Amino acid sequence: MAGRVRTLSWISLGWMTVEGAVAIIAAAAAGSVALLAFGIDSAIEACAALIVIWRFSGSRLASETAEHRAQRLVAVSFFLLAPYVAQDAVRTLLTGEHPSTSRVGIALALASIVVMPLLGGAKQRLGRALDSRATIGEGAQNLLCAYMAAGVLVGLLANTLLGAWWLDPLIGLAIAALAVHEGIEALEDEDGD
Repeated sequence: MAGRVRTLSWISLGWMTVEGAVAIIAAAAAGSVALLAFGIDSAIEACAALIVIWRFSGSRLASETAEHRAQRLVAVSFFLLAPYVAQDAVRTLLTGEHPSTSRVGIALALASIVVMPLLGGAKQRLGRALDSRATIGEGAQNLLCAYMAAGVLVGLLANTLLGAWWLDPLIGLAIAALAVHEGIEALEDEDGD
């Protein structure tokens, strides 16, 4: 089972690398806070994938210490997203910057809505089978990514179709708050051991 966890984490790492690069480039072109948050989150999820790969490699396979370290690192990774995204969203709301349409961002969000629940669900099932909260946490990050993709999609479509530019930074703030919430839950799970 550890091999399957590593394989899923490697797949996630590849997906997150592409997703993050495309999202950040599309966000820069469109001026979308939510799309930028989505891209930054991809980099954080890639870090979580690397943590889980580390956890299930070599002599760490049966190590409780490695599991606790991995779980804590995954939990802390949730907090990396919030400060930057929150300040960027507030700045955008205050200055009234309007994002432009991003067809690439819309396509990326749709693809992530399909792919991420599959990866996240599989990791959570394997994490429960292995009693690995780090793997469960990485799966939760993948599911959070799908929720973020749905929010980004709503924001991009609302801006494109309705001119509701303000929805984009509001979704960015919601993503930041959700990341903090998930980080707190992951730390509480660790403290509950």
